[in-house]
Amino acid sequence: PKKAMDYSSSSEEPDSSEEEDDEAEGEPQDRAGEPAGARQLEQLQLEVRKGSVVNVNPTNTRPHSDTPEIRKYKKRFNSEILCAALWGVNLLVGTENGLMLLDRSGQGRVYGLISRRRFQQMDVLEGLNLLTTISGKRNKLRVYYLSWLRNKILHNDPEVEKKQGWTTVGDMEGCVHYRMVKYERIKFLVIALKNSVEVYAWAPKPYHKFMAFKSFADLPHRPLLVELTVEEGQRLKVIYGSCAGFHAIDVDSGNNYDIYIPVHIQTHVTPHAIIFLPHTEGMEMLLCYEDEGVYVNTYGRIIKDVVLQWGEMPTSVAYICSNQIMGWGEKAIEIRSVETGHLDGVFMHKRAQRLKFLCERNDKVFFASVRSGGSSQVYFMTLNRNCIMNW
Repeated sequence: PKKAMDYSSSSEEPDSSEEEDDEAEGEPQDRAGEPAGARQLEQLQLEVRKGSVVNVNPTNTRPHSDTPEIRKYKKRFNSEILCAALWGVNLLVGTENGLMLLDRSGQGRVYGLISRRRFQQMDVLEGLNLLTTISGKRNKLRVYYLSWLRNKILHNDPEVEKKQGWTTVGDMEGCVHYRMVKYERIKFLVIALKNSVEVYAWAPKPYHKFMAFKSFADLPHRPLLVELTVEEGQRLKVIYGSCAGFHAIDVDSGNNYDIYIPVHIQTHVTPHAIIFLPHTEGMEMLLCYEDEGVYVNTYGRIIKDVVLQWGEMPTSVAYICSNQIMGWGEKAIEIRSVETGHLDGVFMHKRAQRLKFLCERNDKVFFASVRSGGSSQVYFMTLNRNCIMNW
């Protein structure tokens, strides 16, 4: 395979002025844009703001290649990037100091949406006109209306401008992590707090909001990471990771039990990801922690005599839709099979650096540089076939 000796970073479109090119060998990647699917942003196609058009249907202008690319947007964010979510093809970016929209398809401009507020986690729910977030000094679960955010760019709807653009879910503070899970036609929101887990469910019109469903207080371990599964299409279970290991709560009975405690680790455990394996009816998982991963079921039984071993301690681990997992380390990015743990590809950094997973869709994976107190940048990788590269 060809080697890219540094970040390949040409733009989504050839005339983009807001991405920078570094040295790279190898051919450019197919630049096909994702499907728009963003009714909330379709007016952006028609509006010109200070000479920039936000186009939600970027044209494929790149020749095809089988070599994956990693590209870097030129925009340097002054504070650390903590999270991001795709809105159409454009990227909402949450930082220590605010929320911004990165136009990925026009001239690459960045639009400031909310300032002086910390955004720790977020997801776009286009069908509900919502952006869910953990944000603010008190880490509240705040929900923003996409129509209100869009109007902050376009300023073309006085009625929307008069309305409050956000609401809070419950009266929770100190939210650590949440996960959105869809079961049949119900959207569940499971939230990890300091010593408890809350489960909310989406109530459609006339309520049109998340309403409290279940609450599990006084947990024996503080939840740091949370998931929700529906076993065999019937039983709801909360799975959560703590500094001791991984645990489960039966939603119906409220019973709390341990799933996996890595007793060979004497210090606090850092849980990275809870990944449900495909075609197992929500009952089998890959649990990633520290630089390892184990395969267990929801009752705590080891199901594979395999321990996934990363080449180094990752700063982020994420499941991607190609049925693979990615681990971001200071020396390399590793891509592994989610079902076997086998290494499918590795991307060596030219220089040591900390990277953080942001989000993914189709064949594109977004991540950011992590520089405490310094500038951060957004990167994205377009995946194709498995291969090993240096970059």
